[in-house]
Amino acid sequence: MKLVMAVIKPFKLDEVRDALTPLGVQGLTVTEVKGFGRQKGQTEIYRGAEYQVSFLPKLKIEVVVADELVDAVVEAIGAAARTGKIGDGKVFVVDVERAMRIRTGETDGAAL
Repeated sequence: MKLVMAVIKPFKLDEVRDALTPLGVQGLTVTEVKGFGRQKGQTEIYRGAEYQVSFLPKLKIEVVVADELVDAVVEAIGAAARTGKIGDGKVFVVDVERAMRIRTGETDGAAL
């Protein structure tokens, strides 16, 4: 099992979810986060005054999938979240040693 974490632009969430559903992804976790990468934030104007926004709003999506689905999930997220502009985000894949569905006690692959 693998944990796929993606940090994306907020307006891309529906497209990413729609891209993951046909792959059999049944659930995901979404967290509102702030951060910056190479763009180092941006300058905005509010009531005529210019100010620097260091941390931009993003969404972090987390989904645990079987090993054989990882490549398809990463590709689907990348294609759906891509705008071609700076700040599109990143995808990370991490090993998951164990999982358990609390309600039933199912473990590992059955818990997904």
